[in-house]
Amino acid sequence: MDDIDLKPFLEISYSDLEEMNLSAKKKRVVRTSQKALRNYYLTYLKSEKQIKAVTIGFSDIEGRFHMLDYDKKYFLSSYDSLTFDGSSIRGFSRQAESDLRLDIDWSAFWWLPSDVFGPGKVLIMGQILDQNNKPYEMDNRSVLAHYLDILYKTKKYDVHVAPEIEGILIKGIDAEKNYREDPGFKLASMGGYFHSLPTDILRKFIDTCAEAQRAMGFENEKDHPEVAPAQFELNYLYTDALIAADQIQIYKLVCRQIARNMGMTASFLPKPIVGINGSGMHTNISINKNGNNLFYDKKGKAQLSRFAWDFIDRILTSAGDISLILNASVNAYRRLDPHFEAPNEIKVSAVDRGAMIRIPIHTEKSARVEVRSIGPDANPYIMIYTLLKTGLEAKIEPKNKNKRIRVKYLPVTIQNAITAFRQSAWTSKLLGEEYKKRYIALKSEAADRSPLALGKKVKKGEVIYHHEIYNQLLWNEF
Repeated sequence: MDDIDLKPFLEISYSDLEEMNLSAKKKRVVRTSQKALRNYYLTYLKSEKQIKAVTIGFSDIEGRFHMLDYDKKYFLSSYDSLTFDGSSIRGFSRQAESDLRLDIDWSAFWWLPSDVFGPGKVLIMGQILDQNNKPYEMDNRSVLAHYLDILYKTKKYDVHVAPEIEGILIKGIDAEKNYREDPGFKLASMGGYFHSLPTDILRKFIDTCAEAQRAMGFENEKDHPEVAPAQFELNYLYTDALIAADQIQIYKLVCRQIARNMGMTASFLPKPIVGINGSGMHTNISINKNGNNLFYDKKGKAQLSRFAWDFIDRILTSAGDISLILNASVNAYRRLDPHFEAPNEIKVSAVDRGAMIRIPIHTEKSARVEVRSIGPDANPYIMIYTLLKTGLEAKIEPKNKNKRIRVKYLPVTIQNAITAFRQSAWTSKLLGEEYKKRYIALKSEAADRSPLALGKKVKKGEVIYHHEIYNQLLWNEF
């Protein structure tokens, strides 16, 4: 008897995946309407018999990525009436108002590598609606999307973002959830920046991640080990701000799954090991209008425009207030150590790697602002929204030419960051009182479970209670 393929689910070659996902990305960049995209993808899903499920992705207010798989037939009949229990998501909604609607962002569609996600699935990003069918105030992806729409409709601004996300490859599956202070984490490789052999385990991991992300339309630029041993960074082309935020979530998801497939853990803790460089998420931002880069001025200081310098000055003025968004965990403040190229100084520089903001060498096309202080565990949607709205709308601290300039520093602990965030009038205007209150509650909860005087070792509490290392059984004890 001939072998029968009992599960003939869709598996697409990497070369075809890249072509299909780049085509989907182009539709998004040119702002194809939701109606046209909905009709296009519904027609595809109905005709493609090998698709078994549609995965809907969304993020909570701390930036943890959640996924719901819907049977394809059910999805096709119910895509406009999906709901879920918001009270099961930490900080999302109270039990008495738990039912939330899950709307579909038809522009955010990906075909998936079957060796990473399993065969027969596609991924679409969701938008959270409240019981009145309005955008839910805790859904920061919708907050970012709405702000970008306003900027485009009122000012014709196209915001471009390119993140540089670092992580560290650690031996063992679920190494973070099983963390012990002694002996700490065990690095998967001792090679650093340009010192890893071609078939070193770190190189194999990076190559596999790069292949998957290229297939998903990331448009890779370079993929390499970083300064610290077992540290990695995969860079890809700048893109629309909302696409960039989505890609950050997918980037980390892909890296974690591929590491697990290899019997390891991809950690995005900002400082998993004391004594070596931590991991950051340098975020490059530029704003275009009618095809012109508004940050560039050939005759301006450092060839940046007055518009760009005002953008920088507003972020620097509010740096302490928004630090809790950019550095969102107890562990993030370990990274801000000046002995390891940490960008903890509230200043801008073209060369000083201790500066919070750097001005990279640029042309007219590539002129941008690079915010270096951000941790890789920051919520990408609220982080980009915060930088953008702060850079465009916050107050600028007046400069006193006769006053001696003193170097200011970012908060040194999460407790200090929480205080600055709570007392800030700007963060209330930026996020709204309800979002701010819930965010502070979550961050205070994590801070209270970790010692203020941390000492030299990375403590168990700052790892196992980290928002991206969620252990349902552990959190249910509290």
